[in-house]
Amino acid sequence: MYQLFYYPRNASWAPHLVLEHLQLEKELLLVDRKTQQQKSATYLELNPTGRIPTLVDGDQIIFESAAICLHLCEKHPEGQLIPAPATPQRATFYQWLFYLTTTVQPELMLYFYPEKYQLSPVNSKTMSQAAEQRVGDMFALIDKQLATHTYLVDEQLTLCDYYLFMLAHWASGFNTAPKDYTHLGRFMRMMAQQKVVKRVCEIEQTDLSFY
Repeated sequence: MYQLFYYPRNASWAPHLVLEHLQLEKELLLVDRKTQQQKSATYLELNPTGRIPTLVDGDQIIFESAAICLHLCEKHPEGQLIPAPATPQRATFYQWLFYLTTTVQPELMLYFYPEKYQLSPVNSKTMSQAAEQRVGDMFALIDKQLATHTYLVDEQLTLCDYYLFMLAHWASGFNTAPKDYTHLGRFMRMMAQQKVVKRVCEIEQTDLSFY
């Protein structure tokens, strides 16, 4: 059985979606961010980064959301959340996964937590505004990809799509929300109807009526 240390709609959301998609036996262990439980001595022994999520797979402990997701997808290829090795689709998969995790996600962190990226909080509002504009440009690029593809990797639902759904939902409060883009909006509404997404959102008490 896998153990996932999570908090609703946190970066643990993508691993939770993957676990549900793969129909794997799991135990969900809530880490209460409101009380900074992720900074507790007990949790830090498990995950020295003091961040969520953490996956326990037998004797192996893994942190970082994308690493957890990749581990699960590669360990359970029958779930078909990752394209076959040495194919064009595999390269496209890596391209979008790394774009989401190393380009989009850090900008979203800057948007939500500008005070962590500066010594003085004076410019927090303008930093968030600039980050929102940059992420908007990124969503425009993703919207263009989805104009000719059902999912990020052609017509195959992959880990990238669950990851995109997580990040895009985080940006629901943007002046131009992801659902407002023609093709990204279609994608978000489609993903919100997925049984896996509905089940996970039910568990995490996440309202999907926004879509």
